[in-house]
Amino acid sequence: MSRPVPSWRPGPRHGVAASRVAVPSDWGRRWPQCAAPGEVPGPGWADFLAWRLPAVNRLQWQARLAAGEVLDAQGQPLPLQGLAQAGALCWYWREVPDELDLPVRHQVLFEDAQLLVVDKPHFLPMAPKGRHARETLLARLQAERGEPSLTPLHRLDAETAGVVLLGRRPADRAAYQNLFRSRAVHKTYEAVAAVPPGPAAHWPAGHTREALHHLAPGERFPLMAAWPQRPPNSQAQITLLARREGRALFRLAPSTGRTHQLRVQMLALGWPLLGDRLYPTLWPEAAPGAPVDLRRPLQLLARAIAFTDPVSGQARCFESRRTLQAWEDPAGWAGDADGA
Repeated sequence: MSRPVPSWRPGPRHGVAASRVAVPSDWGRRWPQCAAPGEVPGPGWADFLAWRLPAVNRLQWQARLAAGEVLDAQGQPLPLQGLAQAGALCWYWREVPDELDLPVRHQVLFEDAQLLVVDKPHFLPMAPKGRHARETLLARLQAERGEPSLTPLHRLDAETAGVVLLGRRPADRAAYQNLFRSRAVHKTYEAVAAVPPGPAAHWPAGHTREALHHLAPGERFPLMAAWPQRPPNSQAQITLLARREGRALFRLAPSTGRTHQLRVQMLALGWPLLGDRLYPTLWPEAAPGAPVDLRRPLQLLARAIAFTDPVSGQARCFESRRTLQAWEDPAGWAGDADGA
């Protein structure tokens, strides 16, 4: 069952949207099992929050409460000594200690009263999650433009660059999101892969293949895999546009939007994408606090997106101005250029 939409929420802080958490109805029963031996009977808000969100310890929650950084459902700071009552709601803002700046830049391609269209760079996450909060496309745009209601209408992986649509007015959001649900949006990607050994190496320029696969979590959950014995649940038109210097440039036109769909489908066809840090080999993740290695980004670009605007009725088409380094600058790709 989905949670009810709150009647009020605080605005973003430093570009990071507020998160909410509710005290469970059986919290009074759970607390004695959570409390440390000899602890003064609570349960206070710091006790509850440290139990519910253990990535932040009790002392840190006490500091946030003392600073007025945790609010009740009406937007008032919760008292440091206040008790967490069953059913009560609070708001807080995620923080990522020592979050590093990402030296990659987004570009605004178009805006009107309803839409903001942005050219996203490689490596920039779409929205706050995990170790990324302030340095995400959504947080940046909300902070830069003073628009807390901005909402992504679809998603791109952090590693993928290209065109992203964001809605500016909550009243219009459902109409645009329904375009994606009903597959009324035409998306075109470009990708670069090394020419592989085997049958795929003989694909000529202009060759088009309909990719039909069943994509589902594989053995390395949550990474995806193509399961050949299952009925297809993903579809894309794959066209080899050109070949040179042992590499091939592709146009990819998906009609479904599964997680990592194009990356997994290209791998299944024998053409793993250059710069892919997940497929077929999982690269080690950077240590907390270490800068992201911006060299050799995933060679996948959301080149264009086209649709009929459900609000204005106009035909829309937006194109990325970015290029794929492994195709346009092979020497830089092979060397130490950061490619961001």
